[in-house]
Amino acid sequence: MRKMRIELSKEEYEELTKRIRSYTVSVRDQRRAKVILLAAGGSTQEHIATEVSLTRGAVGTWCRRFMKYRLAGLDDCKGRGRKSSLSPKAVKAVLDEANSPPPHLGRFSCRTMAAHAGISPASVQRLWSANDIKPHVTNTFKLSTDKAFEQEFWDVIGLYLSPSDKSLVLCCDEKYQIQAHQLTQSGLPVGATTTHDYYRNGTLTLFASLNYLEGKLITPTTEYHRPQEWLAFLQKIDKKTPKKFAIHLISNNYGTHKHPEVSAWLDEHPKFHMHFTPTSSSWMNLVEQFFRGLTGFLVEGSFNSVKQLSDSIMAHLAEHNHNPMRYIWMAERYLWKAKEENFMWKMNDARENLQTASNV
Repeated sequence: MRKMRIELSKEEYEELTKRIRSYTVSVRDQRRAKVILLAAGGSTQEHIATEVSLTRGAVGTWCRRFMKYRLAGLDDCKGRGRKSSLSPKAVKAVLDEANSPPPHLGRFSCRTMAAHAGISPASVQRLWSANDIKPHVTNTFKLSTDKAFEQEFWDVIGLYLSPSDKSLVLCCDEKYQIQAHQLTQSGLPVGATTTHDYYRNGTLTLFASLNYLEGKLITPTTEYHRPQEWLAFLQKIDKKTPKKFAIHLISNNYGTHKHPEVSAWLDEHPKFHMHFTPTSSSWMNLVEQFFRGLTGFLVEGSFNSVKQLSDSIMAHLAEHNHNPMRYIWMAERYLWKAKEENFMWKMNDARENLQTASNV
């Protein structure tokens, strides 16, 4: 009953575990990873051989290779295995021309690329998967033209990453023209089905204020989204929040939010501090994450009146506040191309600004 003494580092353990659980790793590589994990756990070669359906000699070979070369030892040596039947020219065409289809196609599929390169669709699919090529996926982007983008960006992100004491960070926005659509027919009894057409029974606007630290919402519904409705929303926030806390409101720079009447009211209530997201950057406002989930809830519903729609939304929001879910800013620093020292400088500056605002 021979055992192989193998000690794994944290990184090696995580990588081997990842290989076992991955759906894109070959069965062969999963089996080798399992051999090493079982050996590190103290299993004998006989037990490992039975567990992974290998010979005892093969188990010993992979353990010795791992002990000598670590993770690199689990790879096949160059020149081993069946030679590829694909010509280098075909492989180059599949990889290099995946995103350069002829004008009459628009984009390549596995079948059209197979016809173009002269190989099978299965071969195209394997090559694309191995190189993470997805011609059918199109990523969209929108560059902000806001001249104060960097300043406004760090102002908002500073609230997420380093909220000040004795203050509330509220992410605010409105979702307007929510349709009370009523399906023309009931769904079929088998499966989840809905008709493609519906009746329009009016619209309403939902104002939402998301407490960043708790995930709870303040959410009135109105018929319009004019400055007076936004002002009434701010007054409701004022009533439902602690008087001694500074209120930091994150919202977009929509004209309604900067109306003279709104600005005058904010001047009379110095505990409110507005933080506007840059132009074309609503993704920075975490309440948009809640709106995205709400949209799925609304699409599946059928409402014969605006009142029924409003009642359904309020019931949905009450359930959310009963079991609140906090949205946490998780984006990595490198996405914003900020160097470490520049990032720390910005964060310290943001903390100082927040602390000054809280003391007002």
